[in-house]
Amino acid sequence: MSLPLSNEPAPLSSYLKSVSTDSHESLDKRIMSLSPFSSRERYALFVRTQARLHQAASPWFQNKALQSWLPGLGERDRLAAVLHDCSDLGITASEQVEDALAAAQIDINDTYTALGWIYTVEGSNLGAAFLLKIARTQLGLSETFGARHLAGHDDGRGLHWRRFREDLDAISLTDAQRNLAQEGALAAFHFVRENVELLMSGKAP
Repeated sequence: MSLPLSNEPAPLSSYLKSVSTDSHESLDKRIMSLSPFSSRERYALFVRTQARLHQAASPWFQNKALQSWLPGLGERDRLAAVLHDCSDLGITASEQVEDALAAAQIDINDTYTALGWIYTVEGSNLGAAFLLKIARTQLGLSETFGARHLAGHDDGRGLHWRRFREDLDAISLTDAQRNLAQEGALAAFHFVRENVELLMSGKAP
């Protein structure tokens, strides 16, 4: 006997993962192809791409409506850590202004699109364990100097991510709202890719 097909949509975290996997994998490969750990100077360019991403998304980590959906969201904001890394690495004040201006060009218009951006930013912390290990062994950096934004949560990356994913999946969205979240997730990956090309390869995508 066949079971009736469920009309229930996939959990939001699973849906966003499925629609962004190609962009995510392509971005990861591109970043590593540009040798971000060959020197501190190369790594600093990578950190600048992260500074731009986190500055674009940070206001939404502090958004009260999103904080009511995602408890502890404000504490997940890693912008301060990224900016501290920028200072550690000697990224100049003028370069940091450039990064802030690049982030300011991003216009996230609603909470549903912002959910997609936040999903992308939060997901990046899972893979950061691998990056932190390389930064430590090849560049002599750490969670207290130059690689602060790559540090995991005291509870562990896996548990911290599962809690976020459970809260995300508990949000009830319409199809149109889910589509906005999808657009946000993909826009975040596109923004990082664009800045990887500009800063790390010296050309526009």
